Amino acid sequence: MITEESNDIKVVLYTMCLVKYNDKVLLVNRPNKLGFPGWIGPGGKIDFPESLTEGAIREVWEETGLRITDLVYKGIDEYVDPKQNFRYMVFNYLATSFEGELLKNPPEGELKWVAINEALNYPMQSWFKRRFPLFFEAGTFEIYEIYDQDEKITIKESVKRI
Repeated sequence: MITEESNDIKVVLYTMCLVKYNDKVLLVNRPNKLGFPGWIGPGGKIDFPESLTEGAIREVWEETGLRITDLVYKGIDEYVDPKQNFRYMVFNYLATSFEGELLKNPPEGELKWVAINEALNYPMQSWFKRRFPLFFEAGTFEIYEIYDQDEKITIKESVKRI
């Protein structure tokens, strides 16, 4: 919790890591009951006091069974709700090396190697669809969105390639 001028601001940190193998990427088909249904990358909440990359490595291992290496930082997604003093940050990585075998019964949903050039045809959350191509472009990205959770509307958004 960060305190700024006596206003408590809640900050939550998440990670997402796409695993690339040749011209394919590993995606998870999350069921409705887990939230964020559809095809997305592995990831989740960063546990205190682990580092951002430790969190990405752990999440991929827990959700897929793969031990990833050679992580490349790709960018940040930041969602802010000023009314609720809430900041949600997702640190995004791309892994190009891994060991192990995919889990037979993955906890977050079906795992599938999907051709990168076909992935956007799969059902996925709009926020992930917006972010997906940025993982494969040179450089890093910053996505910033001011969102009103009560009204469920975006007030402002920007996508920058850095």
